[in-house]
Amino acid sequence: MEMVTAPAVSDAAARGPSTFLFAHGAGAPMDSGFMSVVAEGLAARGVRVVRFEFPYMVERRKTGKARAPDRAPVLLDTFRARIAAERKRLPAVARLAIGGKSMGGRIASMLADEVQADALVCLGYPFWPPQKNADGAVSRDRIVHLETLKTRALILQGTRDSFGDEEAVSKLRITPSVAWLPDGDHDFAPRKRSGHTHEANLATAIELAAAFILRA
Repeated sequence: MEMVTAPAVSDAAARGPSTFLFAHGAGAPMDSGFMSVVAEGLAARGVRVVRFEFPYMVERRKTGKARAPDRAPVLLDTFRARIAAERKRLPAVARLAIGGKSMGGRIASMLADEVQADALVCLGYPFWPPQKNADGAVSRDRIVHLETLKTRALILQGTRDSFGDEEAVSKLRITPSVAWLPDGDHDFAPRKRSGHTHEANLATAIELAAAFILRA
């Protein structure tokens, strides 16, 4: 059953070697500034990017009213449906990477082994809610599957992300590689006094993600 709206596609080459199925986070749609910059950057580097929306975001787009994210089973089924639809369109030799921003990356990570994705890329992984990160508590349900994940996986994370900063995440035993964006927050934006820029962090994230996907 099709559960998603028509995708927005940044198509570097329809017959390119790798497609990245890119899901949005909890609060922003597939055409948000962050999603667009990353998708267009990946496309410019030869990755075919397909963005889609979960049902609650489709409804928000129709009504203009804010809605809470769908429950996990709906999010997972929506992602599964999009993966299946995309694989029907792709040549047999094409590679499919999956991932997303924040919540979208988390849902992708929960499916990566099941669907035998060629690669997983998460941008700003929500290891735990910010208030739990602050007091040191860990939400095991968000990380337990990362401890045994078999899919090649890359997490791109700001060093001061309130959903999982470098100090806290470095203590976890997880299988994905983690690349750190200096002084970045959940959207990779650094503080002005750090000497780093948002543009540079986004460019680094795009370069790393593209290289990882194209090696899949």
